[in-house]
Amino acid sequence: MNDLENWLSDPATLSRKSASELVFEELRSLILSGRFAAGSKLPSESKLAAKYGVSRPIVREALRSLQILGLTETRTGSGTYVLAAAGDGNISYGDYSARDLMEARPYVEVSAAGWAAMRRSGDELSRLLGLCDQMEQEENTEAWVRLDSEFHGLIAAASKNAVFRDIVDEVREAMAQQSGLLTVLGPRRQESNDEHRAIVEAIRAGSEVDARAAMEIHLKKVETAVSRLIGSEPR
Repeated sequence: MNDLENWLSDPATLSRKSASELVFEELRSLILSGRFAAGSKLPSESKLAAKYGVSRPIVREALRSLQILGLTETRTGSGTYVLAAAGDGNISYGDYSARDLMEARPYVEVSAAGWAAMRRSGDELSRLLGLCDQMEQEENTEAWVRLDSEFHGLIAAASKNAVFRDIVDEVREAMAQQSGLLTVLGPRRQESNDEHRAIVEAIRAGSEVDARAAMEIHLKKVETAVSRLIGSEPR
């Protein structure tokens, strides 16, 4: 029996906080430590599911997250292969890294939320409230991420500042990928729903100060969650 077979035969016990996150964290650790060497093929979804005592969809989410991190690639009809056995673990979304987004978003979205509180139309407020309702009811991750992207884009538009609107539109795809990763790996969906609701309530009240503060809290929590994934400390 080889090393991989020995590892698979040793059952793993996961806590209940987030099975997909824990599977992801162990597989990432095994890759970065070199136990799963660059170029090697990971065990199949069914074998990993048996190893961890979880469903295949949970394993699939963890594997998808490894791919977003750039640690693996999935080859159709062949399986998932390790791309690197070491690295900084940073996350990139197209042309933008996680660090890029974390550093830039507060400068744009906090101000945009404040202006939206003072400039939003009745229709925009109604749409924001509707998006909050939909996100709170949505169970499908991909659908929720699309709503989340629309939410942030609408706040930028409601600021009536074309620069804020265009910047957010430019990075919305990267933001959506980041949101999808965090939603898969942890309890961020419910937390984000609560944070989104607080932002919109401040906008509804017309409070620039409260809207800015609520958006700042939301983005800081996003930063903390991303920093935990890539192994760095939030600012």
